[in-house]
Amino acid sequence: MRDLSIIIPAYNEAERIGETLDSIAEYLAERDLNDEVIVVDDGSEDDTIIVASSYSHKFRRLIVLQSERNLGKGHAVRKGMLTGTGRHRLFLDADNSTNVREFDRLMAAAAEEPIEPAVVIGSVAIDGSNVEIQQPGMRSMLGRMANKFIQHLLLPGIHDTQRGFKIFSGEASDAVFRRCTSNGWAFDVEALALAQGLGYHVLEVPITWEHRDDSRVRPGAYFTALLDVVRIKVRVDRQLASEDVYAGG
Repeated sequence: MRDLSIIIPAYNEAERIGETLDSIAEYLAERDLNDEVIVVDDGSEDDTIIVASSYSHKFRRLIVLQSERNLGKGHAVRKGMLTGTGRHRLFLDADNSTNVREFDRLMAAAAEEPIEPAVVIGSVAIDGSNVEIQQPGMRSMLGRMANKFIQHLLLPGIHDTQRGFKIFSGEASDAVFRRCTSNGWAFDVEALALAQGLGYHVLEVPITWEHRDDSRVRPGAYFTALLDVVRIKVRVDRQLASEDVYAGG
């Protein structure tokens, strides 16, 4: 098993993924890890695959996976997390909104826990976080409303489910993502709900994050995601109850 798998879902990211891959290559070059980087192209219509593949010489192991059509970020992340073989598997956004070096911050926080968490998530909604570039007002407001709804319905105690910077242990990754079915923007909610339902310890850690103007998330996606959250709640409850694997159940 490798030490670390880094998964990058990408859709039409030819102009930005190079910056992200450069930062990851620099970070990994400073460390003695048995690592791999997995780029999952989600049916891009630009040169994302060509650009990503051109970085193979900078990594110990670079895998570029391709979907024939755009299936959604959830599908891309799931594909990458199940392809990865790392003891820790980190997925992060292709736009570099959170630098890979925040991995050290999350792992340091995890090391201080009495029980090692199986899932560590980056958050901008708790003390210690740093938002260098804010989202536009409307998007920020919709995001806060969505987070409150998600906490109330499905994930109490988790303040920021949607940041694209999360670490899963290899065991948790396999157990959670083989059960996931959501391809849309609410896939994070499904993954975290399954992780909690399966009894895995989830730790939320503050990170530095910045909004990128060309975000793939459009305001209407928030409303679609909230409908997905309701469906996810029903589906996860049924799935884990049928398997009789709910934490404490």
